[in-house]
Amino acid sequence: MNYFQTIRDAAILLALVIVPVVFLRANLEDPSNLSWLDRVVIQVSYPVQYVAEWAADAATSVIEDYVYLVDVKSDNDHLRAENDRLRREMRALRADAQRAYQLESLLGLRERIGAETRTARVIAKDISPSFRVVRLSIDQGEKAGLRAGMPVVANEGLVGQIRSVSGVSADVLLTIDPESHVDVVVGDSRARGRLEGLGERDRYLCRIQFDRPDDEVAVGDEVFTSGLGKKFPAQILIGYISKISDQELGLHQEGEVTPSVDFTRLEEVLILTSGPKGADRR
Repeated sequence: MNYFQTIRDAAILLALVIVPVVFLRANLEDPSNLSWLDRVVIQVSYPVQYVAEWAADAATSVIEDYVYLVDVKSDNDHLRAENDRLRREMRALRADAQRAYQLESLLGLRERIGAETRTARVIAKDISPSFRVVRLSIDQGEKAGLRAGMPVVANEGLVGQIRSVSGVSADVLLTIDPESHVDVVVGDSRARGRLEGLGERDRYLCRIQFDRPDDEVAVGDEVFTSGLGKKFPAQILIGYISKISDQELGLHQEGEVTPSVDFTRLEEVLILTSGPKGADRR
C-alpha cells in the first residue's frame, strides 16, 4: 500500500513540474515552429490562462480599490483637521478684529467727549431669569483711580455710572436700574426731562418725565444727557423714545425710552474720570 502511494505522490509531483514547463515552452515557442503537440497544449492552456488572468486582474482591482480608499480616507481626515484649524484661526482673527474695532471706536469716543477717561473690560454680568443683563462688573477699581458716581459710556451711548469699587474691579449701575436718575434733553425739540430706570427684568426700558406738559416729542426721538449738575457730560446718547403716555390732569407728560446700548453684547467701556475740558465737576 505504501509503495503504490509513493508512486502516486511521485507522479503527481512530476506532473506539477512537467505540465507548467510544457505550457510555458509551448507559449514561448515561435508560432511558425509549433508542433501539433504544442498546438494542443496551447489550446488546453488558453482557458486556464484566461481564468488565471481574470482572477489576477480581479485581485489587483480589489487591492487597488482598498489602497485608494485608505488613501482617500487619510486625505479626508487631513483636510478635515486642516479645515477645523483654519476655522479656529478665522474665529480668533474675527474676534481680534472686532475688539480692535471696538477699541478704535472708544478712542474716537474719548476724543469727542474731551474728558479724561480710562478703558475697562466687562468681566462679569448679572443676568435676570429672562436673560437680561441687570448689572455689570469691570476690571478697573480703586487702584485705577475709579470712584462711585463716575459715568460709564460705550460706543453706542451711556451705560450708567460706577456704583461701587473695590481694589481691582467695580460694579456699574446701569441706566435701566431703578436707582439710576439722569437729567436729559430730547432731540431737536430740546425738551428737558428726567430719566429713571424701570428695572424690568424682561425688557431694557427707562421712564422719562418731561418738565413741561406741552413739549413736542415723538416716538423715535433721540434722548441725550443734558449736562445739568455736571454729573454726566452733555450730548451723550442714552436711547430713543419708544412710547408716549397720556397726560394725567395735564400736569406731566411721560414716555418710555429704549436704551441705545445693547448691554448683552457689551465688552469694552470708557469710564469718565474727569469732566469735559473746561467744565466744573462739583
